[in-house]
Amino acid sequence: MKGSLLAGLAIFLVLMFPARAESADPNVVVFLIDDMGIMDTSVPMLAGPDGKPRAYPRNAMYRTPNMERLAARSTRFGNFQAMSVCSPSRASLLTGQNPSRHGTTNWIHPMENNRTEFGPPGWNWKGIAKGTTTLPGLLQEKGYRTIHFGKGHFGPVGSAGEDPRSIGFDVNVAGCSAGHPSSYFGKDNFASAKQPDSPNNVPGLEKYHGKDIHLSEALTLEAIAEIDKAAAAGKPFFLNFAHYAVHTPFQIDPRFAAHHAALANRNAAVFATLIEGIDTSLGQLLDHLEKSGLAENTLVLFLGDNGSDCPLGEAENVGSSAPLRGKKGSCYEGGVRIPFIAAWARPAEANPAQARLPIAVGGHQNQLASVEDVFPTLARMLRLAVPVSHAVDGQDLARLLTGAPDPARARLFLMHYPHDHRSSYWSSLRLDEWKVIYRYRPGQEQPRVELYHLGDDPFESRDLSSRNPEQTRRMVGRLAAELELHGAQGPVKADGSVMRPVMP
Repeated sequence: MKGSLLAGLAIFLVLMFPARAESADPNVVVFLIDDMGIMDTSVPMLAGPDGKPRAYPRNAMYRTPNMERLAARSTRFGNFQAMSVCSPSRASLLTGQNPSRHGTTNWIHPMENNRTEFGPPGWNWKGIAKGTTTLPGLLQEKGYRTIHFGKGHFGPVGSAGEDPRSIGFDVNVAGCSAGHPSSYFGKDNFASAKQPDSPNNVPGLEKYHGKDIHLSEALTLEAIAEIDKAAAAGKPFFLNFAHYAVHTPFQIDPRFAAHHAALANRNAAVFATLIEGIDTSLGQLLDHLEKSGLAENTLVLFLGDNGSDCPLGEAENVGSSAPLRGKKGSCYEGGVRIPFIAAWARPAEANPAQARLPIAVGGHQNQLASVEDVFPTLARMLRLAVPVSHAVDGQDLARLLTGAPDPARARLFLMHYPHDHRSSYWSSLRLDEWKVIYRYRPGQEQPRVELYHLGDDPFESRDLSSRNPEQTRRMVGRLAAELELHGAQGPVKADGSVMRPVMP
């Protein structure tokens, strides 16, 4: 009888006082912005000579109070790298692999193979294939509700990657083969009037067609509703919230036009409204996590997918990543340096989930890291069963997120772009503060090599290759070795032979 009473009391206590949410597996939000460079925010990300975040003139162009709010709870990075164009970064984020390994080395054209004239014939134009080990797929196996909102661009029309549900997501809203929207306006049905069958028409938002609403706002409303569904089902969620903004077409977000009317450059003013729309979306998401009691158990990772494409000019060294050199598609730091902010939506040291991944509040990290590192970081924290056969190039960010240096970490970043674009047919290697850029220049007699020391010259203004030939030789040799290790496909000559980095 006594045992029965105790059992009944235990059931009553469970019903009246359910287990606290923070004892459960944490939720994860990846808040991914298209074409957002490291300077496209009012939050200082880039370190000054003293190693601390320093505000630069470009930061003053933007009004992003919610990014500031998140940054105050976070560790932000001043030296976080992505690929110089979008599809390679997005594939690396979900697989933990460098593009030289997974083979998607260019942005994916939705309708045709865009290898370009001397590009590798076998590059992975089809993107993420069905059956590939992906972060959402592993989380799905663990019982997470995996949700994709916004831009996919994981594969072309007709491929598995065209629909994120084929690569590990339970839910897909607005994700397709498109790399940008036909229109940001609900009144246009987020589509092109001239091309009703355009692959860039955004799907899945028919309830907003004909309405006076911006795409960033529509996606936010739907994402919040999907979070509620996951919570109601009692399941942890992984939300890959991949905004189409701030990619072209540069169409004003009218909600914020008055805030940026004073900017003399009209293109910059339009771009700034798109940035503020993203910031507002972030604020709405954080507010909802607080109101729904999920904030303490939700990890938020805020990042871009490549350097900025703010339309301030077409010259290679003109863009809103200044004073960094270059922009989206460039081999310079303005093309590959992105914002990265990692925070628990509401920091709480006693939370068991947060104990798995402590994050310094108000911290800043300047050690080299990249998009490849998200996969192994979450895999360790969430105890995911990554197959031994799946090579992972990224490294766990755990120690860096505490704000401390990680002396055991390889300080290396490999970027491989064997295609034609703003910077054409090139590979680069960061090795601590040294950076080598190797331009293959198919059809010309000699490749071109550039060498920079980013510790002394963070803005890549002094090419040291001729003054330091020994270091240049060492860096080219290491670049060649890394490409070989990853199985990279190089550009090809007119006769079809593959080009590899060699000293000219």
